[in-house]
Amino acid sequence: MLTVRRLGAFVRRRVGEGADGGSSAIEFVVLTPVMFFMIFGAVQFALYSFAEQVAKAAAQAGARTARAQADADPGGWRAAAEGKAHEYIEQLGPGLFTARPDVATGQPETFTVRVEVTGTVPSILPGMDLTVEAASEGPVERFVPDGE
Repeated sequence: MLTVRRLGAFVRRRVGEGADGGSSAIEFVVLTPVMFFMIFGAVQFALYSFAEQVAKAAAQAGARTARAQADADPGGWRAAAEGKAHEYIEQLGPGLFTARPDVATGQPETFTVRVEVTGTVPSILPGMDLTVEAASEGPVERFVPDGE
């Protein structure tokens, strides 16, 4: 005959030991989207950081070209600087930007040149609009004879 004491021990064994049987599946369902979001966030951060470095390198290359040619070729240095910046972008990060980045040249002061690169980075995470901007400027390299 089944006594109350034996029934209690049976119930405690059945319920007590296996009461959390489905909790790991629930934890997996809850934590999986969080983990995917963290992984995609890390990839997006790496993509943005790389695009920022490519834009900076392209701006610096364009500025170097502009500084070397602005005094010798006052009319054509802008096209040469923009071409050099786009060449760097194509070498370092082909397909990195959603469209061809904008390269703008300017002369903020008389003997200074400036190259700006602006581009849009593709987004992995929905609802993010990421734009990188980089600029480089420096003095124009020019020959000044002694005594001037």
